[in-house]
Amino acid sequence: MAEHRFTPEFITNLEPNEVFVFGSNLAGAHGGGAAAIAWRKFGAVWGQGVGLQGQSYAIPTMQGGVETIKSYVDEFIAFAKSKPELTFLVTRIGCGIAGFRDEEIAPLFAEAHTVENIVLPKGW
Repeated sequence: MAEHRFTPEFITNLEPNEVFVFGSNLAGAHGGGAAAIAWRKFGAVWGQGVGLQGQSYAIPTMQGGVETIKSYVDEFIAFAKSKPELTFLVTRIGCGIAGFRDEEIAPLFAEAHTVENIVLPKGW
């Protein structure tokens, strides 16, 4: 059985096969929080609010309630399953600038616990 990993609280560098998964807004204005780190360090594209970009993957969290995030999380999980050669380090999306609590967002990632190449924050 594989060792259980958690996403580090602060990610400052990535291995070539790792992807930084962050919360974004639909406009792709990556000006603060993890989105700014993704833009400055990991290839996030200004103006792209969803999906893979460089060594980062954007999940929109700023467009409404938790229910508006679920379809994007499901899309991400399907994408990660299709890319087993990559490891996706999920940050606490939605729990910073977007203002959600861990207990609101973590359940959206329930299926991710069964996907070997998705690493979640501790407690999720």
